[in-house]
Amino acid sequence: MSQGLDSNQNYYSFIDNNTIPLVFIHGVGLDHQMWKPQTNSFKEYSTITYDLLGHGKTPFNKEEITLDDFSKQLLSILEFLKVDKCNLVGFSLGSLIALDFASKFQGRLKSLTVIGTTYKRTDNERALVIDRFNQAKLNKPISKQALKRWFSDRYLKTHPEVYDQFMKILNKEPKDHANFLKAYKLFAYHHDDMEMIKKIPTKTLIMTGSEDAGSTVAMSKSLSDDLINSSFIEINNGKHLCSIECADDVNINLKNFIDN
Repeated sequence: MSQGLDSNQNYYSFIDNNTIPLVFIHGVGLDHQMWKPQTNSFKEYSTITYDLLGHGKTPFNKEEITLDDFSKQLLSILEFLKVDKCNLVGFSLGSLIALDFASKFQGRLKSLTVIGTTYKRTDNERALVIDRFNQAKLNKPISKQALKRWFSDRYLKTHPEVYDQFMKILNKEPKDHANFLKAYKLFAYHHDDMEMIKKIPTKTLIMTGSEDAGSTVAMSKSLSDDLINSSFIEINNGKHLCSIECADDVNINLKNFIDN
């Protein structure tokens, strides 16, 4: 395993097992550690996890952040690690980055997987996200609310260590909070480029939790309809972070998809 900073100060962790790597992109406010249930399960595969710009151990110093910044970050890591092709997996904001990357660098992808993505938000759905962004901007605590949206109450009760771990990640130092807000703003105000989506030829798997209130089943089905080479799987009883709460389910579907 190699880990550390690439030539552009991006923090990464690379387990090289001489297969086309799975590259995992985390969501806003999180870091590469959210993918432990996947890297533990995909031990015989090569895997790459990394911290997005302004998250975890990766710095970011500009005033605003764009999807293009994030796509170029990923390209930089792949070039640094001399990875020509990968199976790309994105979660939430990471899904939007993955779709943007797929539209620009499709030659780099063997497959694409998006988990818990937003798509074609209604005005009301967008207003709810912008309201949460505004609360975060006013420094109102949003961590407990977030965890309720991301996990079932039952899961948090039986996994207090997960609750503690995510509270720690979400309660940020002022500098980290400023970078979190830049990424959250991008996520909250994002408008889908449907024409770009319809041109992505990469074989794609779309998954979302049946109980995900923010990245709904309807959104994922709509995205699946617009992508020319995709399939959709609903994760039963999953909320937003179904990749952790329903890891076995998510992993088996991802394995079947990658292997086929």
